[in-house]
Amino acid sequence: MSVGRAANAVENPFLTRPIGRLFLSNALPMVVVMSTGGLLNVVDGIFVGRLIGADALAAVSLAFPVVMLLTALTALAGGGMSSLLARHLGAGSRTRASAVFAGAHGLALALSVVLILAALTIGPATISFLAGGNPAVAAPARDYLLILILGAPVQFGLGLHADALRNEGRAGLIALLSVLVNLLNIAANYTAIVCLDLGVAGSAAGTVAAQALGLSLLVAVRGRSSSLLPLAALLRDNWLSGWRQILALGLPLSLSFIGMALVVSTVLVAIGTDADGADQATCVAAYGVVTRMLGLAFLPQMAIALSTQSITGNNVGAGRVDRARAALRLAMASAFLWCLSVALAGMFAGGTLGALFSTDPAIATAVGAIMRPMTALYAITGPILVMAMHFQAMGYPSRTAVLTLAKPWILTPALIVALNAAFGARGLWFAFPVADAVLFALALTIIFWFRVPDTAPLAPQAKEVA
Repeated sequence: MSVGRAANAVENPFLTRPIGRLFLSNALPMVVVMSTGGLLNVVDGIFVGRLIGADALAAVSLAFPVVMLLTALTALAGGGMSSLLARHLGAGSRTRASAVFAGAHGLALALSVVLILAALTIGPATISFLAGGNPAVAAPARDYLLILILGAPVQFGLGLHADALRNEGRAGLIALLSVLVNLLNIAANYTAIVCLDLGVAGSAAGTVAAQALGLSLLVAVRGRSSSLLPLAALLRDNWLSGWRQILALGLPLSLSFIGMALVVSTVLVAIGTDADGADQATCVAAYGVVTRMLGLAFLPQMAIALSTQSITGNNVGAGRVDRARAALRLAMASAFLWCLSVALAGMFAGGTLGALFSTDPAIATAVGAIMRPMTALYAITGPILVMAMHFQAMGYPSRTAVLTLAKPWILTPALIVALNAAFGARGLWFAFPVADAVLFALALTIIFWFRVPDTAPLAPQAKEVA
């Protein structure tokens, strides 16, 4: 081991702290970060629906695919950067880490320009088509999305700096700032919607304003700390470098978010072709409640997976595959326990949870009927996500792609269509546990057939060998 590597091992807590304490110190703050963001979405939906009206709520719902696209693009730049950044930091190469950090900023800026140009050219016509020509829905949706897309550089920058700090061992700081920013976001949205009477546009403006504040705070933290990658690297290094690697490693996670939107759209189309009138409205409303609850349930397991990514990347970069594997086992066990509790809640308390969202007993009953099959094998989803991010951190994008994309892009949509055609609306919900079972078989195949070598880690600059 070189002197540089030895010095880095003492300074980097990812390489020296006991695995159990290391996992908790990274996973718990990330759970706070992800969960508060999910709660913000719920509260914002309540503000829009109760304080503005049904058309406004429909407009925000219409914007869901584009909001997921923004999330996906944030994950594309930040997720790909994280895999490289963590391994470079673990190997003690701050120069390469700084270069990746700068390159990710260039990629995020390029994505922002493309997105803004698309919004200004084809955005209005697309929104009008999706709204079915209804101006009461199309107009607020257009205003809402235009503000969010013009603010995309801020969202992407916030994601990059938060991911960088996470991989530099500052998860606790990110959690503290996340709680602060989300509380301010709620206050800003309420002020813009109620006090300033800006409607749906006020919700978007409040979100962008809070994101700008969060980015400013993260930049200030980096500028005041000598132990973090310097801001000067953004002026010194090439913003056009490393895009290919960042894209390759970030694409699976990014596409998984887009796949979620695809699954939701497929379900809504299936409901529309099978149910009529009041039954259709009840089923759509119940499915909306289920997606909100499972969306919140997904965030803690994603937080565990992202923490695993940071721990794996740093330790693999330093040649400590043994520590990476120990953290992986702990993370998979934690994710399993969390997802098991969600599955039990879905099995036995779905109707009770549904009643929290509506006073209509038909909707509460439908929520329970949907959640029981959907969550039947939910307990295995968390460990598979953790395994996927472990592979991503090691530099294996193809394995990550199989574990994160096969279900939302292929298995679930195909099974929804097939089971809905065979058994109607009641049968389509069984597409989810069947897809989980097939994905579990794929995960076992990857684990036992394509084994990762124990003798040496994958170097940060190495290419994956199929």
